[in-house]
Amino acid sequence: MGLKVLHLIDSGGLYGAEKMLLSLVKEQLKTGLEPMILSAGELDVIEKPIEAEAKRLGLPVIPWRMKPGLNLKESFKILRWAKKNRYDLLHSHGFKFNVLLGIYPERVRKIPMIATLHGYVYAPRFSKLWFYECVDRLAIKKMRGIALVAEAMRLEFSNRHLPDTTEVISNGLDLAGLQEASQSVLHDPLKSFVDEHDTIIIGVGRLSHEKGFDRLIKAFFLFKREHVNSGLVIIGEGSLREQLENLMSDFGIEADVLMPGYCNEVPALMVRSHLLVMPSSTEGLPITLLEAMSLNVPVVASAVGDVPVVLSDGECGGLLRDIEPVTIASAMKESFDDKELSIHKAERAHQTVSKYYSSETMAGRYFELYTKVLAPS
Repeated sequence: MGLKVLHLIDSGGLYGAEKMLLSLVKEQLKTGLEPMILSAGELDVIEKPIEAEAKRLGLPVIPWRMKPGLNLKESFKILRWAKKNRYDLLHSHGFKFNVLLGIYPERVRKIPMIATLHGYVYAPRFSKLWFYECVDRLAIKKMRGIALVAEAMRLEFSNRHLPDTTEVISNGLDLAGLQEASQSVLHDPLKSFVDEHDTIIIGVGRLSHEKGFDRLIKAFFLFKREHVNSGLVIIGEGSLREQLENLMSDFGIEADVLMPGYCNEVPALMVRSHLLVMPSSTEGLPITLLEAMSLNVPVVASAVGDVPVVLSDGECGGLLRDIEPVTIASAMKESFDDKELSIHKAERAHQTVSKYYSSETMAGRYFELYTKVLAPS
C-alpha cells in the first residue's frame, strides 16, 4: 500500500491552486501514492468546480459540507475520519485548513501535517480575515513542513517563524492534458465573442483587488483607440463584478468586454487569444501564466512573485515594472506592434515551461518533502 495523503482545500473556483492540486494528485496516482482530495464547502453548495473537474479526470475526491467560520467541531470530525481511514499525511492548500486542522498540536492531531502556501493577500487590520491570517501564522508553526510555490515568497515570509523544513516547490502543469483541453470546441458566449473581434485579450482570476482587473479595463480602453475591433475577456468571479461592470459602462466599452464568470474553457479560449495580461499586485507562481506560456500565447505580466524569474526578466514575455493603466496599455501595444519579437518570446516561454514546470517535476519534489517530514527523528 502506498503513502496515503489527504489533500484539504476550500476553493471558490478552478484557479491556480485548484489546477495545481489536480495535476499533483494525477501524478501521485501514477507513482503509487494514495491521494484523496477533501473539498470543503458550505451546506447549500451542491458541487464545486474542483469537484466536478476531479470527477471528469477520474481523480479521488470527497465533498465535505460544513458551516463556515472557525468550525472546530467539524474540523475534529474531519480528523476522526482521516484517522479512521489511516491517512499518513495531511496536506493543506489554503488558510482555512491551515487554521482548522493546523491549530491542533500534533499530539492531538495524531497525523503529521504540511501546507502549500500559494500566496498571501493581506487583509485590513482588525477585519475578520485579518484575524484568520493571524491564527494561520500560529498554525503554520505547528506543521511538519511548508511548501512555498515561489522563491520570491521567502522574502515575503522572512519575518515569520516557518518550520525548519520549508521548501520552494514550483507549480507544475499536466502539459499533455492542457494541450488536449485546448483543442476542445469553444461554446457561446465565448465563441460568438471571439468570432466578432479581430483581436482577443484575456485575463483570468478572481474578481478581487489584487488581480488588477480594474487597471486592465482602463488599459484596454486606451488600447482600443488604435485596435478598434479588439475584445477583452475576463474569466473569473468575485466581489468586484459590479464595480468592474460599472467601469466598463463608464468607458462605454460594454460590447467589447466579456465577463462570463467562472468557466472551464480557459485552455480552448487561450489558444484563440492573442495576449494574456496579468496586472496583479501580488502573486506567487500563477498557473494561468504557465498555461499561456505552454500554449504559445504571448503574455504581459506584472513583476511580482516569481513572474520575473519565469519570464526570464522579460525574455519570455512582457514584464510590467509598474501597473498603471498607461504602462499596461503601452506593453499591450508593444506586443502587437512587434509581432516577430512577441512570437519569439512566446516560443522561448513554451520551452521554459516544458523544461522546468511539468507536473512530473512538481510531484517528485513533493514526494521528497513528504519523505523528509515523515522520516523518523
